Amino acid sequence: MPSILPDGEPAPADGALPPAALEGAAERAFGVYVHVPFCVTRCGYCDFNTYTAEELGPAPGASRATYAQAAIGEVRLARRVLSAPTAPVSTVFVGGGTPTLLPPADLGAVLRAVEDEFGLAPDAEVTTEANPESVDRRYLDELRAQGFNRISFGMQSARPHVLATLERRHTPGRPQACVAEARAAGFDHVNLDLIYGAPGESDDDWQASLDAAVAAGPDHVSAYALIVEDGTRLAAQIRRGVLTAPDDDVLADRYLRAEETLSAAGFSWYEVSNWAREESARCRHNLLYWTGGDWWGIGPGAHSHVGGVRWWNAKHPAAYAERLARGVSPAQAREVLDAQTRMVERVMLELRLSGGLDLGVLDEVGEAAAGRAAADGLVVAEELAAGRVVLTLRGRLLADAVVRDLLGWGSDLVSSAS
Repeated sequence: MPSILPDGEPAPADGALPPAALEGAAERAFGVYVHVPFCVTRCGYCDFNTYTAEELGPAPGASRATYAQAAIGEVRLARRVLSAPTAPVSTVFVGGGTPTLLPPADLGAVLRAVEDEFGLAPDAEVTTEANPESVDRRYLDELRAQGFNRISFGMQSARPHVLATLERRHTPGRPQACVAEARAAGFDHVNLDLIYGAPGESDDDWQASLDAAVAAGPDHVSAYALIVEDGTRLAAQIRRGVLTAPDDDVLADRYLRAEETLSAAGFSWYEVSNWAREESARCRHNLLYWTGGDWWGIGPGAHSHVGGVRWWNAKHPAAYAERLARGVSPAQAREVLDAQTRMVERVMLELRLSGGLDLGVLDEVGEAAAGRAAADGLVVAEELAAGRVVLTLRGRLLADAVVRDLLGWGSDLVSSAS
């Protein structure tokens, strides 16, 4: 969850949604995101809404010990707000922060609340993120027993000096060991997250990270270009000249290396920054985001979307918990998306998927731009002829520029595989 929230319009104190947003909810896939905002330390590149114990201090409602109960309170609020029938929850994703700083029983308690209030689909995907140093085999066994069936480990790099630059605290080799432990614990799907383009990372470093990730045996790999966010320690170091900023050409080369290595190892891309060994290993929760589905975001700073209404919670854990304790929605603000905004977001998100975008979504300007993109080798010509706008490998590198052209915004051809 980003640390800076948009403005929006005031959200109702009871969290009520416009009736139109609830129409047809039972026919739409529904997911739940749970944000756990705690970390042992804050990584220098991180811009997420996370807090260390020192940053939170003794603020009421901000402790790990009471967090699960606050989150459960919001689950119950969600059921009251979504009074119309909804589909059983098909995906649950617990992110952070470091969710695995909480005991497995606490994470399981939140999951049980979701199940009790909404029901879980028989094949529900239930994911948590994990810091490799925050779990061991016993923890993973307990987590699996609580009903989690997918786990995502933050590996980032296999090289110690790259981890040090990113201020990641885990030991090189620990993420790979975690994959084996998660498999032994019975997890159906395991992801490793990688970051490329860190200052001081060489081509050989990146290749070593890719090779180590593949050798660990996950069925999903995410690879993201390092983004320097304003306000982070990394941004300050680059501004002072202590570290060098990521280079767009280098990032493009690293992305091509990822595609080559992962494809050779049997992975297929299904979103610009995500690869899976088979379709069943794709992250269904993220696909819900990318295809404009409905989800409720639990936790401080969490975003939600139901039926064209998007809202976001109070950012600080203490303010979040205090609102729930008073029986008030933690939602800070919201926006009702108009048809044009929903179309723009659909183009921006679906174009990043391997299945591409329905050509019929675009207006005449967009259709003409899609034709030019095919002529330039950015869009698969055969797919376009069949009514789909699907990026080529080169098009993935320039996805943001293609989007701007399709929307009639103009473009500048810079790398956008991130």
